[in-house]
Amino acid sequence: MHSLFLVSETINYPILIGFLVSSLALAISPGPDNIFVLTQSISNGVKSGLATVFGLVSGCLVHTTLLAFGVSEIIKRSDTLFFAIKLFGAMYLLYLAYKVYRSDASILLDKGNNSAKSPTKLFWTGFTMNVLNPKVTIFFLAFFPGFLFSKELNTVVQFYILGLLFMLSALLVFGSIALLAGSISNYLTEHKKAGIYLKWVQIVVFVGIAVYLFLSDK
Repeated sequence: MHSLFLVSETINYPILIGFLVSSLALAISPGPDNIFVLTQSISNGVKSGLATVFGLVSGCLVHTTLLAFGVSEIIKRSDTLFFAIKLFGAMYLLYLAYKVYRSDASILLDKGNNSAKSPTKLFWTGFTMNVLNPKVTIFFLAFFPGFLFSKELNTVVQFYILGLLFMLSALLVFGSIALLAGSISNYLTEHKKAGIYLKWVQIVVFVGIAVYLFLSDK
């Protein structure tokens, strides 16, 4: 009990809260994953949408594991290498912000003619989409290291905690999209400017995290 109290004292809770808020904002921003969840839910029903969500979220565990054991070793060996990772992360996030800025703000939903798939198949589709996407690995590498929240706690444990928080935020947002797919689709159809607002949410979040990474210490 005493050791748990000591561990909790070493945790920087504002960093954890900042990470969770950033994760939620990123999950809300329109991207291929949440648009895929939305279209599957509209075409095949809520059950299919939720199966897709669980597949996508489960895939994050693979990326978290690769990050935890790979980057933790780098942190142990070299402050310079770890700084280089954080610098890369900040630059990559600024690049993502620039790509969003240059992109079309409209959100296109393909509602028709999706062949029906079983929930099991959609789970594995979501899982495979996530695991085999190298951009997810790069994003995790860019996003996570600057949010290490304890100088005492093992870095592998910290990466897994961050990974689980990221998965939880994605589950909450994507699950809500699956459950409210019809209402969200109608809203996006009726409010053409929604895509513009969501586009700027992404830009602000990416730039904000990049600035945070530039300024954060190990």
